[in-house]
Amino acid sequence: MLEEFKKFAMRGNVVDMAVGIIIGAAFGKIVDSLVKDLIMPPIGLLLGKVDFSNLFFVLREGAGTGPYLSVEAAQKAGAVTFNYGMFINTVISFLIVAFAVFLLIRAINRLKATEPAAPPPATPEDVMLLREIRDALTK
Repeated sequence: MLEEFKKFAMRGNVVDMAVGIIIGAAFGKIVDSLVKDLIMPPIGLLLGKVDFSNLFFVLREGAGTGPYLSVEAAQKAGAVTFNYGMFINTVISFLIVAFAVFLLIRAINRLKATEPAAPPPATPEDVMLLREIRDALTK
């Protein structure tokens, strides 16, 4: 069983998948930083809020009554919150990742498309002869 597991783990597809997952996790952190640190602050300023991650509704008050200045303060006080701002950040992160993957797949497809197509194989002589006979019979 150990030998079978070793064969499985060392297959090319499994190693490629592991590398993809590791790079994907690192890419996810980059996109998260891009959204939190570069994209959301200007959007938040335009909409009159500085940070989307602190947009929330209090569903149930905690030990200390509000108003809470941040999600973290509300959660420390034991309040139950509906964090729609964090959801907006996550959706924007997803859209950026999906767009990046789209661009990657598009580039790969273009590379595949630039390979010259193989010329069609020459028609065998017997097929050519049969076509000539057919054409002569139809006349």
